[in-house]
Amino acid sequence: MFLKIFKSFLVVVIVTALITLPIMAEQPDFDLNSKSAILMEYETGEIIFEKNPHMKLPPASMTKIMTMLLAVEAIEQGRAELADKLVVSEFAASMGGSQIWLEPGEEMTLEEMLRAIAIVSANDACVAVAEYLYGTEEAFVKRMNERARELGLKNTYYYNTNGLPADNEEIQGNYTTAYDLAVLARKILKYPEVLKWTSTWIDYLRDGSSVLNNTNRLVRHYLGADGLKTGYTEEAKFCLTSTARRDSIRFIAVVMAADDSKTRFAEAAELLSFGFSTYQGYEVAAKDEFIAEVKIPNGKEETARGIIKEELIVPVKKGNEDSIRKEVFLDELIRAPLNKGDKIGELRAYKGNLLLKSSDIILDRDVEKAGIFQLVLRIITRIIQLIINLF
Repeated sequence: MFLKIFKSFLVVVIVTALITLPIMAEQPDFDLNSKSAILMEYETGEIIFEKNPHMKLPPASMTKIMTMLLAVEAIEQGRAELADKLVVSEFAASMGGSQIWLEPGEEMTLEEMLRAIAIVSANDACVAVAEYLYGTEEAFVKRMNERARELGLKNTYYYNTNGLPADNEEIQGNYTTAYDLAVLARKILKYPEVLKWTSTWIDYLRDGSSVLNNTNRLVRHYLGADGLKTGYTEEAKFCLTSTARRDSIRFIAVVMAADDSKTRFAEAAELLSFGFSTYQGYEVAAKDEFIAEVKIPNGKEETARGIIKEELIVPVKKGNEDSIRKEVFLDELIRAPLNKGDKIGELRAYKGNLLLKSSDIILDRDVEKAGIFQLVLRIITRIIQLIINLF
């Protein structure tokens, strides 16, 4: 009797344990050389592949993603403009490693500095931008770390703006993780001007006398690649935060601590290709597609057609199209006068409870306001119809 009870108890324990085990996402069978890597879908932030994603490692020049983010956010906030002239300090000009050989007292625009950072990973330009926006590099770095906390980058720390190692081995240098870098990349990709810079293969400064050759080979050799940032130091080895877009789908791939440059590009490309081979863009609604007949009580015409302003396409794993649902949200009170193209609601696409994307619902025609006589006649007609229905 005791043995029978014990066996039943054991079965319950095993079943409970199996139920509570975390469900692991299906992972591709990769054998990556890089010490840490991740593949993220841009729209949803879904992790498709990961290898040691939270391992703290030096990011080298991938640090500059945060430097560029603070710069474009300052522009968005109205604290700076791309045309602003920056005067190079002696300290900024003293930076080693990748640089554009800035001279003390030399002037360049903020846009030129950011292009140099994005395309050739200029360490001297990073410090010049930091000093212009926050007075000193130290103040800028403080803001970098604050911004990291705001974005939820729990395993990221910045010592400087450009990723150069600390001069003193006892000083903690920059560190981050593949996961944190993917989250950061997803944030900066909301600024199209950054992709304009990072997707440029060759550019020029100083009236054409200085050539900028992009350090990211994928931009030239991988279909759809348009960013984002390479990195290398002896300590960090070869790193890359990359992104590519095809058919309305974008992926972010991060590889850290690869043994050589060829490996980082090959493995990032392999991750991106896996994403594009397993996911597709699912059309929820086409541009100008009819969505709903809209009632306009005070309109000269009582109804109008609501159509989609822009096509609504969301990423979905091939074969899982049924997981996407759409919902129509119309404004509670839609009143004339209205113009063709006015927004009257939204069509939203969901995966479970996660909102993936939305598109405005707009009117397909002008709707004039009804006159008093027309409104009175409309009310009388409805009252008569109500009486007839009662009898």
